[in-house]
Amino acid sequence: MGQEIARSHFSAADFQRFHRQLRDETDALTRDAAAGRFSDPRFVIGFELEAWLLDHAGYPNPVNSALLERLDDPLVVPELSRFNVELNGPPAPLCSGVLNALEQGLASTWNKCQKVAHGMDTALLMIGILPNIRSSDLTLANMSAMKRYRVLNEQVLKQRQGAPLHLHIQGEECLESDLPDVMLEAATTSFQIHLQVPFAQAARYYNAALIACAPLMAASGNSPLLFGKRLWHETRIPLFEQSVELGGYGGLADSNVRRVSFGQGYVRDSLLELFRENLDLFPVLLPMPLEEPAERYPHLRQHNGSIWPWVRPLVGFDDHGVAHVRLEQRIFPSGPSLLDMVANCACHFGLNRALAEAPVVPEGRLPFAAARANFYAAARYGLAASLLWLDGERYPATDFWLRIGLPLAQKGLRDFGLETAEIERYLGVVEARVRGGQTGAAWQLAHLDKQGGEASEAAVAAMLADYLENQRSGAPVHEWSV
Repeated sequence: MGQEIARSHFSAADFQRFHRQLRDETDALTRDAAAGRFSDPRFVIGFELEAWLLDHAGYPNPVNSALLERLDDPLVVPELSRFNVELNGPPAPLCSGVLNALEQGLASTWNKCQKVAHGMDTALLMIGILPNIRSSDLTLANMSAMKRYRVLNEQVLKQRQGAPLHLHIQGEECLESDLPDVMLEAATTSFQIHLQVPFAQAARYYNAALIACAPLMAASGNSPLLFGKRLWHETRIPLFEQSVELGGYGGLADSNVRRVSFGQGYVRDSLLELFRENLDLFPVLLPMPLEEPAERYPHLRQHNGSIWPWVRPLVGFDDHGVAHVRLEQRIFPSGPSLLDMVANCACHFGLNRALAEAPVVPEGRLPFAAARANFYAAARYGLAASLLWLDGERYPATDFWLRIGLPLAQKGLRDFGLETAEIERYLGVVEARVRGGQTGAAWQLAHLDKQGGEASEAAVAAMLADYLENQRSGAPVHEWSV
């Protein structure tokens, strides 16, 4: 949820001052873009991987501060809860060899973290939602010791006028509960993928990323359980949307305006429309006075960091101060394996490019409402979802990938300059996953089915133990036995 802040108490004047600076920087961003300041023409990737810390019994272990101190690695940072950490990867040009390098670099950082954790009687786990998480784990006592998180919690509740957050997820079973704070968001861990794109092409890549969300989601679900309930294949989607549910200036009256959502629609001409939308629709949450020079848009970037659409535009700078825009794809869960996640990257990069560079604009062929409906169907049903595609036909998600999605992803990766062997290695993982119908979510549910179907404490413990063993083996999820 972003960088640390220096203060935790703010006056009305602080909010007013921040909003003025936010408005000025949004105007400046528009002028600078028109003047060609966003001149970096490269495609560059990055990632953020959120992981769990578990004790010897497989329950959350709130020791991230001690682990991070021992690790002393700037690429590994705290997350909202004391039992989560985030692993980051350095930016890398999207070209031949990038996926192999991504897998090796991620494995190196992961193994380093595991080694330090092992010395603390702790294990690291990659999974969208920890299936044995308890309400007692998700309390403010387990919030990481950063002012930013406590202020966010206070401001969310303040903007809700003290009303509790209400959780209602109807899946295979139904889960309903009132939440006193935002800590349930800590139950959702993800693998966020960044793609820097040339500014002139960013609108096309953003719209293409929205369209690609549904098939990508269908093939990657890994969060089917919460509090002993079988819910969506990617329960992390409704859980995150509801655990920090805030509307815009009109509160929750407009169901389409939410700080966590699929968005308001396709962009027409430029990503600048999204930053203007952030200014116009969403109240400031963190009105910190910022010392960074105005030409780096610090208030705009801070405000943008407190809004969490599933595809989020970001403004950044390289080591020479050259500005760029990138797209953060936030739909993917953590896990099941390192190889699975890099394979998901391959599909995302390839499919995004093929759609964005298509001779006929894909957003002109699929209404935004259909792209959004596809996404939530995919999150709920996984590979069993039915997806409306650009040709006006509906496809089961499995058929879509085998007939349309994988060939498109292959073309996109070739256009990025990747070699055939690299493409086949990673897309082959997704093809085998789709053909076998075994995503991480499907494996978890099948494991429970083998034990009788109910997500009892004993059944979940047995499943989680096997999950952790399989993850440590490094094998992709389609090779896991039930």
